[in-house]
Amino acid sequence: MPRPPAAPSSGHRGHRTNWLRAAVLGANDGIVSTAGLVLGVVASGAGATAILTAGIAGLVAGALSMAAGEYVSVSSQRDVERADLELERRELEVDPAGELAELTAIYERRGLPTRLAQEVAVTLSEDDALAAHVRDELGIEDDRRARPLQAAISSAVAFSAGALLPLLAAELAPVSARTAAIVVVSLAALVLLGAAGARLGGAPRTPAALRVLGWGSAAMAITYGIGALVGTAV
Repeated sequence: MPRPPAAPSSGHRGHRTNWLRAAVLGANDGIVSTAGLVLGVVASGAGATAILTAGIAGLVAGALSMAAGEYVSVSSQRDVERADLELERRELEVDPAGELAELTAIYERRGLPTRLAQEVAVTLSEDDALAAHVRDELGIEDDRRARPLQAAISSAVAFSAGALLPLLAAELAPVSARTAAIVVVSLAALVLLGAAGARLGGAPRTPAALRVLGWGSAAMAITYGIGALVGTAV
């Protein structure tokens, strides 16, 4: 029997949540942390070799740290999902009638008349009871399941891409314009990142861009100040 055609896209973006969150967070951290690190080293009066070394070390360490952190975090989320699924599977085996009544009550609370709610619950349970409970009782949808490897890769790649921008600005700009180049490139990248992330997520762009711009500016300013103080003291 041929499969029915896929439903047209409704334009919703919730299915992007997992990888989009990891990618935006990774890129933002890559820009801010590397820019702050390089600015701090520049402010201390270090030479070009020290700046490049610190920047590359920060890129590699940051990308690996982001990947590991995302993998562990999302793995914990996945473990919770699996535990909930296993519990629901056991409950369906032990008390299918009670679980059917529970599913019916869910549809009633959503506004269906009792008889229709019962019919819907029975129909969905006959097709795949576990899937119906997972979706409508637990609120776990397949395209939003926790995917640790996807989150780790997205985060690491995004961090590396973001970190390259201030690092390249530091290396390519003349010594006299190095600080300004890092700041301008980093802030411009943060604005674009905030706007792009908002667009992909269907949210207003201006608040998102201003949010990352404000926090990024503060982080770079503080790190630059600390680097200048350390350089003066040493």
